[in-house]
Amino acid sequence: MRAPAAIAAIGALILGGCGGGGATTAPSPQASGIAPPQAGESWADLAAKVPAPAERGEVARVLRTIASGDSLPYEQDGGVFGNREGHLPDLPAGLLYREYTVPTPGSSDRGARRLIVGDDGSVYYTSDHYSSFTRLDE
Repeated sequence: MRAPAAIAAIGALILGGCGGGGATTAPSPQASGIAPPQAGESWADLAAKVPAPAERGEVARVLRTIASGDSLPYEQDGGVFGNREGHLPDLPAGLLYREYTVPTPGSSDRGARRLIVGDDGSVYYTSDHYSSFTRLDE
């Protein structure tokens, strides 16, 4: 788990702007809990844990956008993910999961791909609309 205090300090130094061109703004990195990659790592390294290689570039782009606080294309991005199915570990009281859309090429809607980011710094990816998850931050 990465310390949220490091997010603002390191994030401002290592993250370049990555405009999403959308209608909403992501929570600040501290609000989202997403930590920047460790020294010597990149968002692509974190996204490399995504099982489907063709999806990794979009996942890395969305991670950069979330961490930088730039606009995201969907109103639901940054909204609370309720974990109703219980597929993800429970978070301590007061902490939340937030969900973000990973665009699906050719889809006329948001598609099934999502990043789920916990206020504790955990990051999960699902390509099948919450049926299964891959943890990216370990």
